[in-house]
Amino acid sequence: MASQTALKQRADYTYQYNQHIGRHGWLRLTPAYSVKLVEEILQKKDSELSVLDPFSGTATTPLCAGYRHHRATGYELNPFLAWFGHVKTRHYSSEDLQRLETLTHNIASKLRHSPAVTPCTPPPIHNITRWWDVDELEFLCLLKAAIDQHIQKDASGNDILLVIFCRLLIKLSNAAFNHQSMSFKDKTGNQALPLFKYTPDFTEIFLHESQQVLESAKDNPTGNIHIIQGDSRVLEKLQKESCDLLITSPPYPNRMSYIRELRPYMYWLQYLSNGREAGELDWKAIGGTWGIATSRLTDWERAPNGFYPQYFEQLLTDIAHSDNKNGQTLSNYVAKYFEDMWQHLSHVYRIMQHGGEVHYIIGNSIFYGTLVPVELLYKDMLEACGFRDVIITTIRKRNSKKSLYEFDVSAKK
Repeated sequence: MASQTALKQRADYTYQYNQHIGRHGWLRLTPAYSVKLVEEILQKKDSELSVLDPFSGTATTPLCAGYRHHRATGYELNPFLAWFGHVKTRHYSSEDLQRLETLTHNIASKLRHSPAVTPCTPPPIHNITRWWDVDELEFLCLLKAAIDQHIQKDASGNDILLVIFCRLLIKLSNAAFNHQSMSFKDKTGNQALPLFKYTPDFTEIFLHESQQVLESAKDNPTGNIHIIQGDSRVLEKLQKESCDLLITSPPYPNRMSYIRELRPYMYWLQYLSNGREAGELDWKAIGGTWGIATSRLTDWERAPNGFYPQYFEQLLTDIAHSDNKNGQTLSNYVAKYFEDMWQHLSHVYRIMQHGGEVHYIIGNSIFYGTLVPVELLYKDMLEACGFRDVIITTIRKRNSKKSLYEFDVSAKK
């Protein structure tokens, strides 16, 4: 098992962009809050278990479980996150890391002699110069081309180079992460123009970030970890009664689009090529509501076998009849979210071992003044699926709104 010092080092490692994908960590590095929640649950378990995270994201839960010698599975719909989770949790030998360090220096040498590299074409991100200034964008195009040359020519494990590239994407961007959703730094202020233009040494930044990532890859997990790309509503790639412990933080019903937040990575790594693809993927995701997903909510209709207790029906009506033109759309959004989660929980019951335990880390929501008691709905759905001993534990207050909290909703089969 990884030492507590090593876990703390990984937990404490944060950057200014840790509200983005960095909040889940780069490679072995994960933020204190995520590690703390998972560790508090895992440390109470004595025997080796089969641990599942059906909303794996960047694989924080599988990695923590792997460090404690458990068998761990991450299940993730987004192909980019499934790829990243795989890279993050795989085993890297000292030979692998030495070779990768040599590759980063070879790439840096080529970048310092840019005629040796033909830059790639930047991806079709709308208003791309809002994301990156001209100098930064030119460097990223050179770096991506140089990395692609080595990934095509050399051994497996080179995907770490793409992780380093993703890290540079945000390091050199104009994105700001000082609140829940990503925004862009304000450049309209009346700032005095510098006498001399300062251009950072981008290649040196690349080498520094490479060192950080490769250093974090040295501490390999000992457990058996698998990352599966699939739809968590049906979990069709998992066998019946194959899981002892489930720890997950599913998307909250708060209209936050993870596809929107992950666009720069997904475009540069060619998981997306246009906005419609992004909207289609968001529509498939639970809680997705960006692009075409929003327009489809207008005509969405309930399935006949959803979970709609009377108090839930009333709050959906309250949202729909709020003094806002989007009331009905948002009511449909909340209904669809819980319909999807009802389907998910029904399948979870089938794949849990008898006596198995589930933990859902979830936050409540407010829509037009109507509080959605997400934790209570999860509790009622778990009980309706057949789970027992359901407990709601308040974890923390989420932000300045006094009614918003995060909860651990746990239960046993």
